[in-house]
Amino acid sequence: MSFVDQVTVEIKAGRGGDGASSFARFKFKPKGGPDGGDGGHGGSVYVRADANLSTLLDYRYRASWKADDGVHGKGRTWTGATADDIRLPVPPGTVITDADTGETVGEVLHPGDELLVARGGGGGRGNARFATATHQAPRECEPGRAGEERRLSLVLKLIADVGLVGEPNAGKSTLLSVLSAARPKIADYPFTTLEPNLGVVGLSGSRSFVVADIPGIIEGAHAGKGLGLKFLQHVERTRLLAFMVPVDSEDPQAVFEQLRREVRLYSPVLAETPHLLILTKRDLLPDESPVPVVDAPDAQFTITISSAAGTGLDDLKESLWTAVQAVRDTEEGTAERSDADLFDDLPSDGGHLSR
Repeated sequence: MSFVDQVTVEIKAGRGGDGASSFARFKFKPKGGPDGGDGGHGGSVYVRADANLSTLLDYRYRASWKADDGVHGKGRTWTGATADDIRLPVPPGTVITDADTGETVGEVLHPGDELLVARGGGGGRGNARFATATHQAPRECEPGRAGEERRLSLVLKLIADVGLVGEPNAGKSTLLSVLSAARPKIADYPFTTLEPNLGVVGLSGSRSFVVADIPGIIEGAHAGKGLGLKFLQHVERTRLLAFMVPVDSEDPQAVFEQLRREVRLYSPVLAETPHLLILTKRDLLPDESPVPVVDAPDAQFTITISSAAGTGLDDLKESLWTAVQAVRDTEEGTAERSDADLFDDLPSDGGHLSR
């Protein structure tokens, strides 16, 4: 499922350096010709997709960005240095629009994609550029040109890495609230979650992934009962499904099989999405009581946790991260193979692919 995270930033490209007005002064040649150098170009501003980012949160704390100005030209036809460009890192899937006009500037969909959003100003010409056979001692020079300045709206359309799937009151919202900074509505009655909630789970080493708390599913959801299709349409785009079954259920095995069945009846393709099993509410069982055994042969792993007591959460986060990374690596490998297939279609006679 996708969600939108939006921020507005002000950006300003660097101004070009001024051209210099100078005349050569050498020993034995006190009246040399014009030698004023050009100014350097101002730095430009780019937006760059960074695979290590999942949100635009950093831009809520810094909303103004400016590239450096170019250096002024000098005598002896020295050209001023060009300023460095700056790149604003954003998560892949970010759409950039002009905040004032609403015009779409572009989008960065894949890691490493770059988009020029503000061009730096050109440097001014020095007086050496204006010398001609009939105008041998020009004094005029040009100032540097201003860089582009604009307000941009950055909109992130993000695919959740993990979708929490379970019956009403399975503990999905509670788990999301303890794993992330998200604060979904939590109550002791069914269907407290009416809209999907998302949270970013942070781990050490700048690792993070996105978890979606999906509205509760009941029997017949694939046919539209309860929140029905609304739930299934949201979960359809998650990379990994986490089926949540409370350990105090009358028949945990039956609950798990019903959840799997509803997903399968809605979409056989969705049923093939990698999944795992989380047994929740361990704190409701006496310490000496065994955890119910649920047969989930196709699950990547099964883990027992208690969101209320905080047990098993660290292991869950690390296990989810490993599973999410495996899916991401598979997606990247598929994309690389798809690109390679393009070369297989090239004509052997050296022709070109038609578009």
